[in-house]
Amino acid sequence: MKHTLIIIAILTLTSCGSSKDDQSAEHIDMVEHTDLDTTDAITSATRTNNQPTFNGVLVIPAQQHATVTLFMDGVVKNTSLLSGAFVRRGELLATLENPEYIALQQSYLESHAQEEFLEAEFRRQENLFNNEAASQRVLQQSKADYLSVKSRREAAAAQLRLLGFDPARVLAEGIVPHLELRAPIDGYVANVQLNIGRHIPAGSAVCDIIDKNTKLLKLTVYEKDIGRIKVGDKMTFRVNGLGTQVFEATVISVGQMVDNISRSLEVYARADKGDVQFRPGMYVSAQVVENTGAL
Repeated sequence: MKHTLIIIAILTLTSCGSSKDDQSAEHIDMVEHTDLDTTDAITSATRTNNQPTFNGVLVIPAQQHATVTLFMDGVVKNTSLLSGAFVRRGELLATLENPEYIALQQSYLESHAQEEFLEAEFRRQENLFNNEAASQRVLQQSKADYLSVKSRREAAAAQLRLLGFDPARVLAEGIVPHLELRAPIDGYVANVQLNIGRHIPAGSAVCDIIDKNTKLLKLTVYEKDIGRIKVGDKMTFRVNGLGTQVFEATVISVGQMVDNISRSLEVYARADKGDVQFRPGMYVSAQVVENTGAL
């Protein structure tokens, strides 16, 4: 009887041990399976756990970022410009004064008047020469005088256009006593360096105008991760300061030169949809999305 009870006890302990081992194996298998991949609840795309995160900043394409610069110095006469204000292309930003503006317009008008006279004289001498009524020397001198003043008029007109003056308007209405500074593109004003009475040196930037219709991500990708990102890849990204909101982007450019010090290169991605709170320079973090079907 005692031998029978000992055998039953041994069988019971062996059975319990096997059951615990089976449960542990199932638990381990479940953990390993869970670690293989996760699903993005927002995009319904699969992202592997070891997918690298690329950090960077929001930027504006070069063609949508204009810096307004003066080619000739001047003193601000009037402005109502404020940082953050939206302006349209051609809208008046400020007016500036400088006696040289007047002198340049005067030079243009005088050259224009002289050109008309000297051209007429050159045509007259040309006609006389063809009829053998004038010498070649007189004709050549007349032509030289005409071409000289013509070049001065063209140079003055080019300078006026660089400053923002319209030579046709100057010719029709006369000298304009001040320079009108106008917006080159539509966009938001930033970095305003204007106030009434301020002297602005030649070559100085007076403000920036930013068109935010297209937003780009400039990301830093390290050498070891270059093979994990390519043009056309879809990405999700978050913007520092906008909480847990997730946005989408598409890679449009991958740099071709690795920095010798940081061992990284620049990658650009275009945000598929923007946000009114996006600002150039805001930090972002992004990951490539592995599409398993439809986003």
